[in-house]
Amino acid sequence: MSRVTGAPDRMVRALQWAMAGLAVLFIGGIVVWIIHLIRTAWQLQDVPSASIGISLVAIPVFLTLLGVILYVFVGLLGDRGGR
Repeated sequence: MSRVTGAPDRMVRALQWAMAGLAVLFIGGIVVWIIHLIRTAWQLQDVPSASIGISLVAIPVFLTLLGVILYVFVGLLGDRGGR
């Protein structure tokens, strides 16, 4: 009987890991994109005030969001000894 209930748990756990991985890839891609925009603005000798000002706000916001998402997923994927 426990073998039948184990398969859905593994599938849910795999889906949770996949969602956490997608969040890391998505937010990591946004941060890399913003850094690329800053480097491009620097190379083109553009006025850095807007690009640096936006990135000083956007990058920490996205990294905080990533931390919260990973914190939730680690909590969900953590020890299930209470079941």
